Amino acid sequence: MPDVNAIGVYRADPSLKGKLRRRVVRLIERRPAESRQRRPLVTFAFDDTPASAVRLGAPILEERGVRGSYYFCAGLAGEIGHMGEYATREDMQRVAAAGHEVGCHTYSHLDCGQASGVTVADDLELNAALLSDWGVCDRLETFAYPYGDVGFEAKHEAAQRFSLSRALHHGLIERGADLNQAPAVGIEGDGGEAVAATWLKRALARSAWLILYTPGVEPRPTPFGAAADALKRLVDDALAMGFEVVTAAEGARRMGAGA
Repeated sequence: MPDVNAIGVYRADPSLKGKLRRRVVRLIERRPAESRQRRPLVTFAFDDTPASAVRLGAPILEERGVRGSYYFCAGLAGEIGHMGEYATREDMQRVAAAGHEVGCHTYSHLDCGQASGVTVADDLELNAALLSDWGVCDRLETFAYPYGDVGFEAKHEAAQRFSLSRALHHGLIERGADLNQAPAVGIEGDGGEAVAATWLKRALARSAWLILYTPGVEPRPTPFGAAADALKRLVDDALAMGFEVVTAAEGARRMGAGA
């Protein structure tokens, strides 16, 4: 079981074995990005999909004519957790109908750093089946590892199913980056906006693809959510800088990922 304390802070396996796994897994089963963009790309992604990401976050993107990627765990739908209410079936139907991408985050928010391959496969299939039954989407193209932790078997299972599997280590996606364990930069919390602004400048200079993520969208920043005003500024700044805002699925296609 993942080590999660009362306010939902995950602690990755601190053992020597866990530390070695996290280093070695970055080196195996890689899918190198193939193309270099002439124009920088940015994706706004929402992990865990608390209801605030849909009800506050989606309109911010839509008002600016862009769409994001929502990484959803069907097993959390409508539940109450440390981020408040999670998005419901109806919430996900709405974002899908509006043209946002719905991505996979496992069914149960599974710790993919320690779960067996069979467990990971079953959880992925259950999430996909429910989202299809709900009429949200028939095919999940991209994946985000819950907690950002990755095991050998989990990486293999994800590689068979998704054009992009995303972790949480900071970085840009450009030629040679691993699309099976892609980097991303968080925008939640008090310092999230400033960190994101720095990475936007780096992506612009290299004409690279940057994924920015947050779980929720709140009136004020929290450890689990970006401030709504910060999200507005980041989208506006990215567009003014000449970025093309794409979903993760579209970004993966631009970087040469096959289905």
